[in-house]
Amino acid sequence: MAALYDRADIYDLFENEERYAAMKKHWEVLLAGKDIHTLLDVSIGSGNLTLPLLDLGISLQGSDLSEAMLKKCRQKALAKGYELDVKVSDFRELDKNFTKQFDCVASTGNSLAYVTNREVLEVLEQMDALIAPGGYLYFDLRNWDKILDTKQRFYLYNPAFDGDTRINLVQVWDYNPDGSMNFNLLYTFEQKNCIVQKEEFCEHYYPISQKLRCHCPANVWP
Repeated sequence: MAALYDRADIYDLFENEERYAAMKKHWEVLLAGKDIHTLLDVSIGSGNLTLPLLDLGISLQGSDLSEAMLKKCRQKALAKGYELDVKVSDFRELDKNFTKQFDCVASTGNSLAYVTNREVLEVLEQMDALIAPGGYLYFDLRNWDKILDTKQRFYLYNPAFDGDTRINLVQVWDYNPDGSMNFNLLYTFEQKNCIVQKEEFCEHYYPISQKLRCHCPANVWP
């Protein structure tokens, strides 16, 4: 099965200017009153969650495992008139790829859940080492405690449209005996009420509990 993060064309299908504006507002509120001028996103992907920072005058850098996603991220930044410094890096090996410090080091897109809970703490320590004195650590996660409590399986998204093509997305979540989860993503493309293309992906997650998050370093935005 193909990896979703090698298919930036698929990954960005549900992105639009409205979602971009919402993320920009999110950062405006979050940054208010904080002395932050530089930010490193160690799971920047195609940039959907942190590219709006460039509009706010923040010096942004990023890293990701997927060269395909980083290529798309650079293209999107250039389209808005920005040159973006990004590099391929596993966030478990930040100490091998970064030496300078930042006012904020972030991991966006629920990315920390891609590694085991033991590795999450190691990643956070590496991120913390790249934060300038008085700076911040930021990460976003799903509400894993609620997910494991309800064990909902099916999630349907509102369709997106590309010209005369309707794009549907359904997620099916499998709960594994070892406590991990598989997120199965099925995209279907419709033209004239007929499915003309299907794309299927599977992502493997390790849920991160609230208890684990409470052991994070100081100055954290969870």
